[in-house]
Amino acid sequence: MKHYFFAYVSRMRYITRWALMRNNFPENVQEHSHEVAVLAHLLATIRRDVFHGAIDPDACAVAGLFHDASEILTGDLPTPVKYNNPVIRDAYKSLERVAQDKLLEGLPEELRPAYEPVLHETDPQIREIVRAADKLSAYLKCLEELHAGNQEFLEASRELRTALDGFGLPELEWFFSQFGNTFGVTLDELK
Repeated sequence: MKHYFFAYVSRMRYITRWALMRNNFPENVQEHSHEVAVLAHLLATIRRDVFHGAIDPDACAVAGLFHDASEILTGDLPTPVKYNNPVIRDAYKSLERVAQDKLLEGLPEELRPAYEPVLHETDPQIREIVRAADKLSAYLKCLEELHAGNQEFLEASRELRTALDGFGLPELEWFFSQFGNTFGVTLDELK
C-alpha cells in the first residue's frame, strides 16, 4: 500500500495565503508554516529561558510546522470569511478536523500515533504558543508589505497588533522589546 501523507505535505507550497489582498510578496502555506515554527520555537524558548516556564520549544516548533496542514485539503479560507459568522467558523473547524483525519489516514499505522497529537494538538500551552506565533507571522507579513509601500495591509496590521497585545503574553512583549524594531530594516542596516 502506498501512503500519501508526505506527498500531500509537500503540496503546502501550492496553497496561497492572503488571497483577498494585493501582495507585493506572495506567501504560501509552506513558507508561513516554516515561519510559524521558527517563531513558536522562539516564543517557547523565551517562556522557558527568560520566564522559567516548563515548555518544550521543539514540540512547539513541530506543532507550528503542521498547524495549517489541513489547508492542503481545505485551502486557506481568508480570515474575514472564516471568522465573520459563527456558523461558518464552526463548520470550517469541523472541516479542518476531517482534513486532519484524512491526512492521518495517509500514514502507515505505525506512524499515526506520532503524528496524531501533532495534527490534533491538545496541549493548551503548545496551542497558545502556536496561536501567538501564527498571529505574529501574519503581523510580520503585514509589516513587510507596509515597508514595501503596500497600504493594503494597514488595517490588517492594526488588527493583528491589537490581537497580539490581547494575548497578554509576556513572551510577545519580550519579543517586541528585543526584536520588534528590526523588521523592515535594510540588509546594510543589519549590522
